[in-house]
Amino acid sequence: MTWTTPADLRAQVQKLWDKGLILASLAGGETVFPRRLTLKGPSSSELTDRFDQVRSWIADLRRGSHYRVVMREVRHRVLGANQIPDEIWVDTLDDALALIGKRRDAERFAQVVATTRNRRPAVLPWLVKYPLKALELADRWPMLLDIVDWIEAHPRPGVYLRQIDIPGIHTKFIETHRSVLSELLDLTLPPDAFDADAVGLGQFCRRYGFRDKPVRIRFRILDPELALLPGTADQDITLDHDTFALLDAKVDRVFITENETNFLAFPNLPRSMVVFGAGYGFDRLAQAAWLHRCAIHYWGDIDTHGFAILDQLRTYFPHTESFLMDRETLMAHSSQWLTEPRPVRRDLPQLTREEQVLYDDLRHNRIRPALRLEQERIGFGWIEMALDRLQTEHGTVD
Repeated sequence: MTWTTPADLRAQVQKLWDKGLILASLAGGETVFPRRLTLKGPSSSELTDRFDQVRSWIADLRRGSHYRVVMREVRHRVLGANQIPDEIWVDTLDDALALIGKRRDAERFAQVVATTRNRRPAVLPWLVKYPLKALELADRWPMLLDIVDWIEAHPRPGVYLRQIDIPGIHTKFIETHRSVLSELLDLTLPPDAFDADAVGLGQFCRRYGFRDKPVRIRFRILDPELALLPGTADQDITLDHDTFALLDAKVDRVFITENETNFLAFPNLPRSMVVFGAGYGFDRLAQAAWLHRCAIHYWGDIDTHGFAILDQLRTYFPHTESFLMDRETLMAHSSQWLTEPRPVRRDLPQLTREEQVLYDDLRHNRIRPALRLEQERIGFGWIEMALDRLQTEHGTVD
């Protein structure tokens, strides 16, 4: 039997709640009630064949509360005239909330709406769009509005988030709620009060004019005669990106590697430097104008992500050459092959022809499915031979 039951009616209203439609109506969204619910009842033949079950079904529906049953008369040649349910209506919001047991939650959301309408009416569209999220944040909502108030009163403040001085609110609270705060601030602040080009959680500080934790760049000078500090020849140095941009290292060649062990073990080389890579974050590295005059060699894993990082690096340094990311190196180390967890499939327009052919073989599984050779698995003698060839072919960069 597939006739509509009181539980089915509750489920229909619960679905409206789960979609956020009921709460959204409290914040100025479309009116939901009165609303006719879906009703499936017995067919004409079922009235005859299952008459006792039909009567029980009708009684169950009519015993239910918080919805209205509209009856209609049907005439049957055997059973005569009978009243059966024809429509089911939930007439009011209060009925709907009672039917699914959500009155208390609705009251909490209504308080959020009232607070917002009084303090930040520009934010009301966000409540209409994300009512269930707002309900989850109900206890924290006044504090979120406090932060919005502070930032509006201190546009592009040029301080760290830690320096926002609001009673009861700490830095971790702000960092935890950056996503919501960003959406609220965009609705509240004038366009000139934030940087629309800075998107994503990692760009929150830049977007709203806060000081951000400086990016650290770690490097080693591979030429002992160019050591930056007196003392040991092998110096592992870390600078913030602004200081790195001002560096006068007098090097002609820069290697970038993603593996720390390779970074530490990289052999000495005249007028050269090795940088511990930044994954997909090369924008700050590109601020060092002196790097643009250097030969740059990127050494990543031979897998689809390694080529994707190389592709991105070339958007900042188009002259970058790959290092040990070739087919010969891959095939010579077949005993060290691994599986790449989530290969990249997209096109990479910055690759050279040879790199593109190898990348296509990897992303289309032509050699082996999800093939990966990590850079630290390449023999050290192989690395030294590659550096010797590089020196022979190019020498010191002019």
